[in-house]
Amino acid sequence: MTATTRLTLAQALVRFLAAQYTERDGVRQRLIGATWGIFGHGNVAGIGQALLEYAEEMPYHQGRNEQAMVHAAVGYARQSNRLSTHAVTTSIGPGATNLVTGAALATVNHLPVLLLPGDIFATRPADPVLQQLEVPYAGDVSVNDCLRPVSRYFDRVTRPEALIPSALNAMRVLTDPVETGAVTLALPQDVQAEAYDWPEEFFAERVWTVRRPGADPAELAEAVRIVRAAKRPLVVAGGGVHHSRAEEALAEFAETTGIPVASTQAGKGSLCHDHPQDVGGVGHTGTATADELARTADLVIGVGTRYTDFTTASGTLFSNPDVRFLNLNIAPYDGHKLAGQPLVADARSGLDELTSALRTHEHRVADSYATEYTEDKERWEQRVDACYEVDEPDTRPTQPQVLGALDEIADASDILINAAGSLPGDLHKLWRTRSRDQYHLEYGYSCMGYEIPAAIGVKLAAPDRPVWALVGDGTYLMMPTEIVTAVQEGVAIKVLIIQNHGYASIGGLSESVGGERFGTAYRYPAEDGSYTGRPLPVDLAANAASLGMRVLRAKTVRDLREALAEARAADTPTCVYVETQTADTVSGAPPAQAWWDVPVAETATRPSAVKARELYERHVSTRRRHL
Repeated sequence: MTATTRLTLAQALVRFLAAQYTERDGVRQRLIGATWGIFGHGNVAGIGQALLEYAEEMPYHQGRNEQAMVHAAVGYARQSNRLSTHAVTTSIGPGATNLVTGAALATVNHLPVLLLPGDIFATRPADPVLQQLEVPYAGDVSVNDCLRPVSRYFDRVTRPEALIPSALNAMRVLTDPVETGAVTLALPQDVQAEAYDWPEEFFAERVWTVRRPGADPAELAEAVRIVRAAKRPLVVAGGGVHHSRAEEALAEFAETTGIPVASTQAGKGSLCHDHPQDVGGVGHTGTATADELARTADLVIGVGTRYTDFTTASGTLFSNPDVRFLNLNIAPYDGHKLAGQPLVADARSGLDELTSALRTHEHRVADSYATEYTEDKERWEQRVDACYEVDEPDTRPTQPQVLGALDEIADASDILINAAGSLPGDLHKLWRTRSRDQYHLEYGYSCMGYEIPAAIGVKLAAPDRPVWALVGDGTYLMMPTEIVTAVQEGVAIKVLIIQNHGYASIGGLSESVGGERFGTAYRYPAEDGSYTGRPLPVDLAANAASLGMRVLRAKTVRDLREALAEARAADTPTCVYVETQTADTVSGAPPAQAWWDVPVAETATRPSAVKARELYERHVSTRRRHL
């Protein structure tokens, strides 16, 4: 007979999760490193009791907001190269629906996270129960079904024995480099507490190998032919380079061929800023160097990129009439984008194979092309220097000068986290990345409020490194709650709050599309109903201090430099608060070097919208479908 152990479903699930491992390149680590939880009636007696029962096997972190817990888990997963993640448990009702935004972020960015929301009774002893959504046409629907479209795998476990195939499928998806994202196991509150005789094999250590598939020989041969035929090739490095740990392979490819490398937001840092072939960010938030190369490229080699609209400038950037695309991607779906030639493989494996084949042919771009992008890059670096330069250290800084002050004290060990507002554009254009994982931008979902909880997750994965959450005032007000968690658990993150009195990024966008910054400033209303009065007397520094964080206020550039250095050296959660000089502009950084499509009103009476529509139609006329 098969040996069994009688446990509740929740106890069995926690024991199972504690025994799951990943392995890649001979390195093994736990798949589920810890569980985050906020308890309510839908999970306190099930998963909550199980986490208490197996506290030594499964670490637990107490959160303050369910969405934030997912962000923390995602930050941990990204810093762990998708080889380890956290689980998140919530009650039913609002606790469960609060997971949706975090789940969407994880899935959009192909980052693994395990969600364990409580669910309504499977046995339906009373109907409805507290927080149950009644659906007249379906008795088997709950609010957890909101998680279906944003999950890569979803199952409602209505019987204990159904957990076995469900849990195994969940692990399969979490560890699949193509399929990974949010995985949801909805757990009815009665089933969580129900006992079952579990086979002991279910709890045995299980290792999930994260594969590195190589390229198909025919696809590889075609890729070599295409690269050799190109005169002005350009690599666009995406987040897949980091997920695969393919940075060294990319560097070798670039050095062997002389092909310049531009990067998406997710791919920045694939080459360090001072690498000869690095030409900076590409697309709407990119550098002039990279974007001009993109406009004239006859071959774009996408490595681990999804080609979002920011990267392609909404289909207007790659304008050479003869341009072709070669897409090295582990996901066939992304490999075929822009009618490209797919090279379906792990980024590192594919780059190694491509480099070896091109080295055999002694292929390298023309010296004149290398000289061109090298000189263009030098000119861009001079623009960065000008943005960082400070003439009057006793005045308030601009936003680029804030980044310049941070640049002065940072080294390769620092990690910067950001997701939304005007900072992504400034960072993509200006930040000089010193290590493969220094630049942590969540720009697939660009979720305001991601930064602080994600910084906690990153710090848990990299405890010996300085971790900075860079936030504007708008983002800070979305989700400062996990400061309490950082203080409680002694997670020494550094939070840099840049106060510019509103949604500065959207304000600038609003002005450019005829919206006249309507509803984007944090100010008192004027007589005409617009928010153009004096700034609100909101003290975000005092708010952070009230949540238990040490706060350093900086009024000038000189103060800022001292505060950043002090915060970097701190071994407790520390905040630096600074108000920028350009409160009513986006940032003072170089303007966008490529377009982004935000449709403008086709009919309007206000002159600003009429003018914006005329400009919009000119840009739209340059869009191209790559077929």
